[in-house]
Amino acid sequence: MKIKILAFIGLACASYYAIAQNNIAEEVAWVVGDEPIYKSQIEEQYSQMQYENIPIEGDPYCVIPERLAIDRLFLHQAEIDTIVVEDATVQQEVNARINLFIENLGSKEKVEEYFRKSIPEMRESLMEMMKNQYTIQRVQQELTNDVKATPADVRKYFNGLPKDSIPFVPMQVEVQIISIKPVIPQQEIDEVKSRLRDYANRVNSGEAEFSTLAILYSEDGSSVRGGEVGFKGRTELLPEYASVAFNLTDPKKASKIVETEAGFHIIQLIEKRGDKINTRHILLKPKVSEKELTDGLERLDSLRSDLLANKFTFEEAAQYLSQDKDTRNNQGLMVNERNLNTKFEMSQLPQEVAKQVDKLKVGEISEPFIMIDQKTNREIVAIVKLRTRIDGHKANLRDDYEVLKTMYEAHAKNQIIADWINQKIENTYIYIEDGWRDCDFEHKGWLKTTN
Repeated sequence: MKIKILAFIGLACASYYAIAQNNIAEEVAWVVGDEPIYKSQIEEQYSQMQYENIPIEGDPYCVIPERLAIDRLFLHQAEIDTIVVEDATVQQEVNARINLFIENLGSKEKVEEYFRKSIPEMRESLMEMMKNQYTIQRVQQELTNDVKATPADVRKYFNGLPKDSIPFVPMQVEVQIISIKPVIPQQEIDEVKSRLRDYANRVNSGEAEFSTLAILYSEDGSSVRGGEVGFKGRTELLPEYASVAFNLTDPKKASKIVETEAGFHIIQLIEKRGDKINTRHILLKPKVSEKELTDGLERLDSLRSDLLANKFTFEEAAQYLSQDKDTRNNQGLMVNERNLNTKFEMSQLPQEVAKQVDKLKVGEISEPFIMIDQKTNREIVAIVKLRTRIDGHKANLRDDYEVLKTMYEAHAKNQIIADWINQKIENTYIYIEDGWRDCDFEHKGWLKTTN
């Protein structure tokens, strides 16, 4: 489904770009200000949505042109407010989209075959579409920047919700964790470094292409793109990686070996552009031995026995023994990165943790288990304690204030944007051709200006 949605985005915007370049004989359906909306644009978007099975709520010949008209209103406002989206920002997103296509479909050739367009053509179309999207988002952000929810706002909003509109909150849990990173044998580290030095020597001598070696040997998801990671700023890269990458000057050479929490890398410069850099890399990850994993499990099993014997608390053990830097100073409490809250739905927990938590009662501690560290993608050993469990329920102010606050802010922002659209419709020249007027539009003012 993800590929289908991305495919629709690419194909729909490509048709828009082509039409805009050759619109002399096009049939106009709507005019917004001095901007026409062509019938062929509407038809093309509709056919692509049908092809991708993307549902449309209502008559597509009403819904699609209204959406396009609203986009025109926002883009016109951006011109008035001189809102400018930097090409570098858009380019980064376009590169990320295309790289995702390649990763999902397997190669550039398969992407071109799937979309029936060359990569340069797709890039040009996506640039136009993404720039418009970013511009519209910027206008909407400017309109809603001042929305701040107070407890009184949230309470009034909640009390005004119809009973059948109060959301159901799935079961949530709070989980504490103690983890240990088993030591990787020096011999394994030396072997990884030796392989990377060999790859670097082959690149630097001209014997092999860096991208080819990355495809063959890198243990990072970027391997399918020849190790290319796309344009990134310093803060978007691991610190050790960024320190070396931003000092590279020769695109034909491979860097020295760089160690990060993800493993060991060699890096090649592709291009520098302002404060962004595009590189490719080869990542190798030293493997934890079975013996070290077994030793780690035994160590945590002994710790668990001491915890059950009340020799010290889980919180104390987390602070002094856990090697998880994100939780050890927080009583071992895991933090949900989606909302920076300590509550998780079961589906939001790492799979191995969720499997353990599912078997626990509140206050119980799991047996030691092996899991994959989500940041470093290496095996670690852990125990977890179920601190709290809140069963699924209808939202209430006491337990779900943050959920309701988010709902209120979204409602308030949507209302501001809807009011702004209605006002713009009233004050903007709009003409809708016969055959396109018989619609139950979401916004009711369009037809008032056609007389």
